[in-house]
Amino acid sequence: MKGSKKSDSFLDKRNKIAVVGTSDNRNKWGYKVYSNLKSAGYEVYPVNPKHAKIDHDVCYPDLISLPSKPDVVLTVVPPRITEKIVRTCKDMAIDKIWMQPGSESRKAIDFCSKNNIKTAFNICFIARGSSK
Repeated sequence: MKGSKKSDSFLDKRNKIAVVGTSDNRNKWGYKVYSNLKSAGYEVYPVNPKHAKIDHDVCYPDLISLPSKPDVVLTVVPPRITEKIVRTCKDMAIDKIWMQPGSESRKAIDFCSKNNIKTAFNICFIARGSSK
């Protein structure tokens, strides 16, 4: 969907967002995306099996461990991980996935298309969200 107006449903402040690939390194995009969403007032869950906490918030090892099902999954991971995440999203009936630039792959995008999962890619969530 390449950041079109259709991506506005991803930006709804009522959405619970899981950021897969959240990092505790403030210089990495996984941290920047997570902290920006949190500062903007989104209910956001950090997801990364390498961390127990991010900024004093519980960091979940995977999507299945979240306290509630997210409306949007945002990936900030290598494409091969995104390809696994989209399958988990299908299993969990999550129908919106935003693939940060560098996180997407044709395989993941095609999987989502074939499984009626809305996708946004080729645009940064922070850049799109900050224009709202």
